[in-house]
Amino acid sequence: MPILRFLGVFMLQVFVFNALEPGFGIHIMIYPLFIALLPFNNNVFSMLTISFFLGFIIDIFSNTFGLHSSAALAMAIARPPIYNNFSPRDGYDNLKLPTILRMGFRWHLVTFGPLLLIHHLWFFALESFRLDELFFTLKKTFLSAFITFIVCMILQYIFFKKEKSR
Repeated sequence: MPILRFLGVFMLQVFVFNALEPGFGIHIMIYPLFIALLPFNNNVFSMLTISFFLGFIIDIFSNTFGLHSSAALAMAIARPPIYNNFSPRDGYDNLKLPTILRMGFRWHLVTFGPLLLIHHLWFFALESFRLDELFFTLKKTFLSAFITFIVCMILQYIFFKKEKSR
């Protein structure tokens, strides 16, 4: 199932969302959702490897020369401290995925939201790499992260099923 999710996110990103141009410098990047939804018990090395591989493949198809790879790695590095900061009192259930249907919208807002901001800020800062475009970079970062967050939440409601309580 994780391989199908990987391929699905990759195909959606490369063939659908990379082709969309909503304007205002907005880029919808849904592949960070895959990194955010990795199981809680993944060790750091495997998370960095998976994140780099996903970013690298998207870089190849998007002709972005490492921007996606480095942004995915930045997000993967920031994920454990953010998730640990907002962990439940009893800890996470390592067998379940951190989907919005399981963890709730509020948890996703305070964990996935900052991860998206880190990812997008890293991506757009490296893309422009100019201080005189700081405000344009910040505008692109916040608008893209906001739209991406909404799209990722919708995708979770479409593709994940609500767990049945026992």
